Amino acid sequence: MIISGHQPCYLPWLGYFHKFSLCDKFVYMDTVQYLENDWNNRNKIKTPQGSHWLTVPIDRKKTKGNKLNEIIIHGYEDPEAKDFWQNTHWKTILANYKKSTWFHLYEDGLYEMYQEIIWERLVDLCWHQFLFFLKFLELESAEIIRMSEMKFDGEKDKLVLDQCLKLNGDAVVFGMHGKDYVDASLFNNEKINLYFQNYIHPTYKQRFNYFESNLSVLDLLLNNGADSKNIMLDKNVTKELLVTGKYWTNP
Repeated sequence: MIISGHQPCYLPWLGYFHKFSLCDKFVYMDTVQYLENDWNNRNKIKTPQGSHWLTVPIDRKKTKGNKLNEIIIHGYEDPEAKDFWQNTHWKTILANYKKSTWFHLYEDGLYEMYQEIIWERLVDLCWHQFLFFLKFLELESAEIIRMSEMKFDGEKDKLVLDQCLKLNGDAVVFGMHGKDYVDASLFNNEKINLYFQNYIHPTYKQRFNYFESNLSVLDLLLNNGADSKNIMLDKNVTKELLVTGKYWTNP
């Protein structure tokens, strides 16, 4: 049983979904600490001038904690405001992707996301997007466990270890930076195998001049449609390869 997980992210990048594709159970870590200037509330798309940040504004006054499920989005109470962020993001997406080959395939869902639903909590927006992208990437086989609905203890590697123990995992997938903080002996003692993701980013068809990597998965989907899953996984470790055991990194 392979376990993995990640905190909610706004318009996640390709590596987020590759990580999901490697596991049997994925912990959606919606009660960990919100990270300032990280990927929880922002990501990049492509414009004729290069990459462009789309950032969801956070309301510091209304937010009464620092956990992701406590973060309140600024402006939800006044969606008619000229600078309402949902309108701004939608117009920016339209301006840069309306002429993309596969925009029509996702337009209705994106319109609903930005123009029909008013988002108050960041975690609800990210959850909605997470399920939206999983559907269109055809990555719905792993079981998803929301951390807010199950009791896990510890922090960082100890938190992940507790997830493995409670979910009967015998292997775990960390992000590439996991090597910076994971004490492998904790997992070795429990006979839990480790894999640190090393995502190889593909080059794919985009609009506007030279290729830009590490953008939101939105860029891949709108430009490549049904081919997006294969493009995203190309030249990367698969779940089928992981279970052979040759990629585990335990000493």
